[in-house]
Amino acid sequence: MTVRLYDSRAAAVVDLVPLVDGQVSMYVCGPTVQSSPHIGHLRSALVYDVWRRWLTYRGYRVTLVRNVTDIDDKVLDLAAGTDEPWFARAYRVEREFTAAYDALGILPPTYEPRATASVPQMHEIIERLIERGHAYAAADGTGDVYFDTGSWESYGALTRQRREDMVEAADADPRGKRDPRDFALWKGAKPGEPTTATWDSPWGPGRPGWHIECSAMSRRYLGPAFDIHGGGLDLRFPHHENELAQSTAAGDAFASHWLHNGLVTVEGQKMSKSLGNSIFAAEFLGAARPAVVRYFLGAAHYRSSIDHHEGSLAEAEAAYDRIEGFLARAGARLAGVPLRDAPSVPDAFAAAMDDDLSVPQALAVLHDTVRAGNAALDADDAEALGTAYHQVAAMVEVLGIDPRAAHWSGGAQDVSAAPLAALVDRLVQERADARAARDFATADRVRDDLAAAGITIEDTAAGTRWSIA
Repeated sequence: MTVRLYDSRAAAVVDLVPLVDGQVSMYVCGPTVQSSPHIGHLRSALVYDVWRRWLTYRGYRVTLVRNVTDIDDKVLDLAAGTDEPWFARAYRVEREFTAAYDALGILPPTYEPRATASVPQMHEIIERLIERGHAYAAADGTGDVYFDTGSWESYGALTRQRREDMVEAADADPRGKRDPRDFALWKGAKPGEPTTATWDSPWGPGRPGWHIECSAMSRRYLGPAFDIHGGGLDLRFPHHENELAQSTAAGDAFASHWLHNGLVTVEGQKMSKSLGNSIFAAEFLGAARPAVVRYFLGAAHYRSSIDHHEGSLAEAEAAYDRIEGFLARAGARLAGVPLRDAPSVPDAFAAAMDDDLSVPQALAVLHDTVRAGNAALDADDAEALGTAYHQVAAMVEVLGIDPRAAHWSGGAQDVSAAPLAALVDRLVQERADARAARDFATADRVRDDLAAAGITIEDTAAGTRWSIA
């Protein structure tokens, strides 16, 4: 077994070889808590949740760090002129993100640090960069400190850009920069900014730049070297490029591998405030069951984009219903049947997941197994049914979409599915017996009773199938 992943820095699919045998350390860029989460945020968090689940299934002990950027220009700007302090806004929005993650069954990270709790660690990295000649304090007395991009030959390695072709860094006032591409490590306090957003430093009062925050938090919780750094494709430049530069220039090995997930579009267009097409998490989670939303956001390959269009959730609902219906019917039929072996995923599913987390191919295996299980149900083949049922159960567990999980019923195991399936199966059999006896009045009555209860039945060459309408 070898897990392979697409390393953005290498621009190739490579073997995952952890720094510590049997362990995987991951740092994922979490939200900047300036405003409510949208579906792109959900997709990104879900991608690394599935990576974590699969690596855990493969026997690794996974340490996942997902940060919260709770101090940032945008957080301050959006709080300015309101009655809500910036830190109160940041915490309120952070809770919205947590609620959305929880609704989708995204497992809590091992550690979830806030940037404001790691300011001393940021100072340490900045001091090392200055000592090594890769950073400088502005000569104008503002207290700004910048990374000297011209001093680091490897700058641009992640995105394969030449420094002379890069755009100017727009993350800070250029008042004290030696070069417009230099980026801020520390921002001196400015008149009018809240004093609560200011920390003392060797260069004067101020606050951290965006990029230094993640370098400090990843080092604090995972050490100077770790296995995987993940985040959205939109973060590759400048954020991840700058993280890599400042950390390696400070003497740290930093991340062995880089993962980047694709973005979410709406009707073929990028979500943006200017277009007014942003879909917020609360709205999306209200449009379908959270399990269906998770299925939709997780069905594409993590590196590809997802386009939300009219009917996309309905398509996901139909696919998820097929899985849910099979597990309910098969679970009822197999109730009390002892399990001979521990449930495990099919080899084809494992091969797909090992191959850079190829979820679309893994889902194809899942649905093929559901179809085989339904055929075994119709043929009353208990052995084949048991195999399919337990394989499907293992696959949906790994993907985090198990319809039977207590999470989807608000913390209490849904005990109604199996009894419902047993009752419907008995009525379907009663109808079949009536038809065989040419008692069509009874057969029609059973069919009408089921229809009134929202159960659709379909007579096929292989037998009668039912589903919840």
